[in-house]
Amino acid sequence: MKTNKVLSAVLIVLAALALASCTGKKFHVSGVITDAKDSLLYFENMSLNGPVTVDSVKLDKDGSFSFDGKAPDAPEYYRLRIARQIINIAVDSTENISVKASYPTMSAQYEVKGSDDCSKMKELAQMQLGLQASINAIQQNPNLSYDQVDAAIQQTLASYKDKVKRQYIFTAPMKAYAYFALFQTVNVGNQTVLIFDPRSKKEDVQVFAAVATSWDTYYPKSERGANLHNIALQGMKNVRIIQAEQAQGQIDASKVQTTGVLEIALPDREGNIRRLTQLKGKVVMLDFHMFAAKGSTERIMHLRDLYNKYHAQGFEIYQVSLDTDEHFWKESVAALPWICVHDSDGPNSQFASQYNVQTVPTFFLIDRNNVLQKRDVQVKDLDAEIKSLLAK
Repeated sequence: MKTNKVLSAVLIVLAALALASCTGKKFHVSGVITDAKDSLLYFENMSLNGPVTVDSVKLDKDGSFSFDGKAPDAPEYYRLRIARQIINIAVDSTENISVKASYPTMSAQYEVKGSDDCSKMKELAQMQLGLQASINAIQQNPNLSYDQVDAAIQQTLASYKDKVKRQYIFTAPMKAYAYFALFQTVNVGNQTVLIFDPRSKKEDVQVFAAVATSWDTYYPKSERGANLHNIALQGMKNVRIIQAEQAQGQIDASKVQTTGVLEIALPDREGNIRRLTQLKGKVVMLDFHMFAAKGSTERIMHLRDLYNKYHAQGFEIYQVSLDTDEHFWKESVAALPWICVHDSDGPNSQFASQYNVQTVPTFFLIDRNNVLQKRDVQVKDLDAEIKSLLAK
């Protein structure tokens, strides 16, 4: 009798678990990736803190796979990944999404069914690849000056953003693909940057605000919606600050026309304000650096070699530190012979923003007339470039 009671209890528990399993809403992602035998396919959730592995499978010869997950209350983002080849997936509820691709071209060429969001994201991903190819071609054009390269890239980006805004974002800002479009990136000079800049560009901040407002309405308790809302608010605040500075004349356009560079005026180790434009007549390396970053010591040694080699001929280094710890910076530059200044705004430096510095270290070469000549990514032989500018 006791055995029967135990058995009955076990059966009741199993039945309850089975019922819970049946009623729990799930989404399903399956498909085939050919030419990937023995490759490890990852199914990753693209959380706000980065990719998180949900599941993985070692592919057989036929390349079939299948993943399941709990249906989200608001759009959620996943990706299928083999090495660096990625297919982005958006899940809105209980979709049954099918993917067909071939390795190693799965990022650029794949079929997706069962989700309009995923189809639109595929279009955006392919457009993004085309944008990157256009930017690469501009950067590799030896007949363009630094200013011409920058102008051409900005024009290309503007055209891309206009199309994406009109065809993908403003038409349905509540959709998963509209959110996805906001966070697309592109590589400009070995620096990965957001195509839509929510930090300082008024037009781009407005795009983030449009999607944030829509998500506030459709998904009022979602984590991603709250994150969008915060990004838009911070962007608006930044834009107001920039506009106020422009109104006060802190960003003087006439200086750009006269000198060819945007002025930088920051304190050195002793508190003396050092101006970039005061170095007219010298060949200058404008260098944005963080002494706390990995590899700083080796890089400083290389700069010291350059300085020792060319300083007597008219070469100078104007180094802007974005370190947050000012005391650490002062100790780090105590023995350096070139001009070292510190921006207390650190990574939020307005000067770094004006020069479109997305990562550090980044440097620029400026000729004797205070005209900006090249950015680091355009320099293949630094010694040869410095010698050339010194000879002019």
